[in-house]
Amino acid sequence: MKKAVFLRIVLTAAVLALLLSGCRFVRVEEEERKPVDYIVVERRDIPEELSRLMEEKKEKEFQLSYENGEDLYLAKGYGRQMSGGYSIQVEELGESSNGIFFVTKLLGPEDLKEAGVPSYPCIVIKTRKQEKPVTFRESSSPVKKESEKGE
Repeated sequence: MKKAVFLRIVLTAAVLALLLSGCRFVRVEEEERKPVDYIVVERRDIPEELSRLMEEKKEKEFQLSYENGEDLYLAKGYGRQMSGGYSIQVEELGESSNGIFFVTKLLGPEDLKEAGVPSYPCIVIKTRKQEKPVTFRESSSPVKKESEKGE
């Protein structure tokens, strides 16, 4: 009996805490996505503020979205790797009514001669600004498209 009362109090407190915390759950459902046009941005063309943020975060994996006027920049970094020669493949940049989906894949070096020199593989793409949330994903599918390099 005491256990049931205690359990009821704990559950009520948990529900009350969720309601009072102001948190909300956003459910992003999978649906058909349309491809979004983008370009891969060269290092020299990355906006200064975004470049600075990427430099600060480069040691660890990161995902950034950055708006500049009518443009939306999406940056994905894979942190410190023990060698060079990595490339990043854009598997998908798509949109649905729920958001924008940026799917990438890190491809390892083909030549082990570059081993021993640490690198920080990253990619930045530019597309049109949209008022939708961005979801970053790592692809686990086999390679399908030509890879895009970024460093």
